[in-house]
Amino acid sequence: MKLYYAPGACSLSPHIVLREGGYDFTLERVDLATGKTETGADYKSVNPNGFVPALMLDEGVVLTEGPAIVQYLADHAADRNLAPAAGTLDRYRLMQWLNFISTELHKICGILFDPELPDGVRQKLTGRLSQRFASVSDALAGRTFILGDQFTVADAYLFTVLSWAPYLKLDLSPWPALGAYVGRIGSRPAVQQALAAEGLLPG
Repeated sequence: MKLYYAPGACSLSPHIVLREGGYDFTLERVDLATGKTETGADYKSVNPNGFVPALMLDEGVVLTEGPAIVQYLADHAADRNLAPAAGTLDRYRLMQWLNFISTELHKICGILFDPELPDGVRQKLTGRLSQRFASVSDALAGRTFILGDQFTVADAYLFTVLSWAPYLKLDLSPWPALGAYVGRIGSRPAVQQALAAEGLLPG
């Protein structure tokens, strides 16, 4: 398998899952500004949309979109318990969270990364994001992970999005549960390995 990624982007989520799942894989960095990969290839020949992540399977088939990729990886490493079994209520709750993170957190953060965003729009979106952070904080009450006591692919995605807060100058201190959660997930060996591989650890 090969993961096409950009350091610190949403591709960090499947990168973490690949390591949590014990997969044998390679990484190929994508320069999103030029659309070229580190080998000089045109990334749109891999993913016509030009977005990361993309996962090239061993047979040459390419999967795109993070929530789809992480569920594929979880289902093909079932012994790692990275997702509830297909067809169970808990699996639909996992999908519920993946959808929420994608549409209510990731999407807003993506807009906030635009340096030319008008201040009024930025303030409005930041306020909306604060409401979503409060919802996540409430959901984490009494839980180690977003679904309960078991780390899942939703945690890899949620951690990735919450890790953007410092870059977006978003203050998470009103929700101590979020800061504690980021610390817990960030200390996992697989997460540390992924961060190191992407050059995201200090020092």
